[in-house]
Amino acid sequence: MSTPLLEIQNLRTYFPVRGGVFLAARGQCKAVDDVSLSVWSGETVGLVGESGCGKSTLGKSIVRLVKPTGGKILFNGVDLASLRARQLKPFRREVQMIFQDPADSLNSRLSVGAMLEEPFLIHGIGDEASRRERALELLQIVGLPPAALDRFPFEFSGGQRQRIGIARAIALNPKLIICDEPVSALDASIQSQILNLLLDLQQRLGLSYLFIAHDLAVVKHVSDRIAIMYLGHVVESGDGEEVHRHPRHPYTRALISAIPQPVPRRQRYRQILTGEVPSPIDPPPGCPFQTRCPHVQAVCREQLPPLREVAGSGRDVHAVACHFDL
Repeated sequence: MSTPLLEIQNLRTYFPVRGGVFLAARGQCKAVDDVSLSVWSGETVGLVGESGCGKSTLGKSIVRLVKPTGGKILFNGVDLASLRARQLKPFRREVQMIFQDPADSLNSRLSVGAMLEEPFLIHGIGDEASRRERALELLQIVGLPPAALDRFPFEFSGGQRQRIGIARAIALNPKLIICDEPVSALDASIQSQILNLLLDLQQRLGLSYLFIAHDLAVVKHVSDRIAIMYLGHVVESGDGEEVHRHPRHPYTRALISAIPQPVPRRQRYRQILTGEVPSPIDPPPGCPFQTRCPHVQAVCREQLPPLREVAGSGRDVHAVACHFDL
């Protein structure tokens, strides 16, 4: 494949900040600000960052649950950002999403069977018998018994509910799945089971993932490439192993230094960040990380650093948004 399955170009998603008696717009919350990244067929791209950095908003913008303010979302060469709601229907079969909290993302009024059959009803696929047969097949694929078909979401554990969410996401054989922190709400013992299920499905079905998380250790385990996001911007991206072994941005180094080690007595350097993440409503001028960076200089407070290539080539190029070679 000569072009990426998904290519995001200079994507911006702003939300109006309203106030006053008439709720007039008084500003903008820049949740996603000029983000570019790509996902190739069959690969997993991990998107990492603190809570509030805009990574979930980016995922929702891709599937058009949130309308982008500007930029392009090219899926197989078609710009999803410019399409109207009716024109998006064919692409709903190609791009699906797994949400963070399975309890909130599943309709408590519908049985599992009704939820799994709903995508086929919306797209006019099959008859009643074939839809039920496909729902049973989906349950088997994600490791749930056939009896689950007639039960309701509240009758399942958190891990089982997430398996139902995964079954719903793969029902229409999509090419790309946006995984929005799919294991962060689960117990540690269940997280590995869900991650292994996602990896198995990727091999069996040829899926591509944009895997959103705040845990860099989890992302490193499942991702081919990694993008680090801070305050609406991608500050570093590249091959997963390369970024982990040779981080170039101080924020990436701080995230890596916070990963727990299996040998607790082994001495290692810890980079502790001070201060708070600035508000996306009133971000600082220049580099978004300047208020917490231990290497900040005058130029950082004045100019926004571009995402520049520092190593690698092709899809594995290592890029960093920093004025200095650290």
